[in-house]
Amino acid sequence: MSQFLAKVPRGWLILACIGLIALNMRGPFGAVAPVVDSLRRDLGFSPVELGLLTGIPVLCFSLASPLASLAGRRLGAEFAVMLTLVGVLAGVVIRSSGGGALVMAGTVIIGLAITIGNIAVPLIIRRDFAPRRQDTAMGVYTAALNIGSFLTSVATAPLAELVGWRLALAASALLALAAIVFWVPTVGARRALVPAAVPVPAATRAGQVSGVGWLTAGLTLGFAGQAFSYYGVTAWLPSFLADELAMGAAEAGAGSSLFQIFAIVGGLGVPLLARLASTTTVAVTLSGLWLAVPVGLLLAPGFWWLWSSMGGIAQGGGITVIFIAIIKFAHSQAAAGKMSAVVQGVGYCFAALAPTIVGFVHSVSGGWTVPLFVILGSVLAFCICTTLSVRWVARQR
Repeated sequence: MSQFLAKVPRGWLILACIGLIALNMRGPFGAVAPVVDSLRRDLGFSPVELGLLTGIPVLCFSLASPLASLAGRRLGAEFAVMLTLVGVLAGVVIRSSGGGALVMAGTVIIGLAITIGNIAVPLIIRRDFAPRRQDTAMGVYTAALNIGSFLTSVATAPLAELVGWRLALAASALLALAAIVFWVPTVGARRALVPAAVPVPAATRAGQVSGVGWLTAGLTLGFAGQAFSYYGVTAWLPSFLADELAMGAAEAGAGSSLFQIFAIVGGLGVPLLARLASTTTVAVTLSGLWLAVPVGLLLAPGFWWLWSSMGGIAQGGGITVIFIAIIKFAHSQAAAGKMSAVVQGVGYCFAALAPTIVGFVHSVSGGWTVPLFVILGSVLAFCICTTLSVRWVARQR
């Protein structure tokens, strides 16, 4: 293994590792939805507990982001990534090894571990890739996030029929093991396994770059709009299709599948489009695609497959363009970590509320028109705040 890796350019190795790491950062959560009936039957989980099980990771993303940023600064990015992978591995094993308490505990461990990775991986991209290659690396990262989620959501149900839900959930540990096997020799055992504090440059302490606060606020609101829209649509699109178009469960589930699959196109497409047009143009294009989801479902729900596909591209590209703005503007690794922690911490707080708020509005209004207007509002927040923020970043460079 080491001889083979020695012949491969380091940039390619880091990029491959980033892809493998990202497969672990949404995949373990995507594996839960296909086996919720088994969890309810075997463990006696109530609907509230099942909702908590799926909501814990997003709450971790929000509440633990400041600690994750601190870990990246105090322990080093390589060690932080190792904590992510080992934490995912341990959490997946614990989640599959016992009763309801262990399922919850394992899910919390997975959520905390991935929160560290949410902060650390963009920092590695900023540090280890030349500016002209950072967009591509970020695109690979966000595309792999969605690939991991899609793979586990598709594979878990048939695997559970063969070996049971415990082993089916435990199977995602193989992704963590694969990432560890490649990560350690790529960055070196010492950097991966021994904490290494990152010195804080004087410029970071002085805070000499102007406009950081306004940009952070703009990107935070943009990310909050993106995250709220994503989790709201993901949670309720199948129900909308079943109610409005009388679809069966399998057919309605296809709407969410398209929404997830086409995110891969968005993640990889943003860097390509950014080479041909300005970042502002990219943000405007993504805004138009995102708006097609609530507007299209309101005016022409029969074309749901088109709106789901366009929204998938938008949500995959939206998170990419926000992270690109962070790593391009931040004047140091520490500043990038702090900005990312604020953006993700606040943004995922709104994301955690999205399914509940959309569901509550649906139950109160008795239909889907008002909930879609709620989604429209969050999409507009993404469109306006993200576009203005990336335009400001472009002017500063």
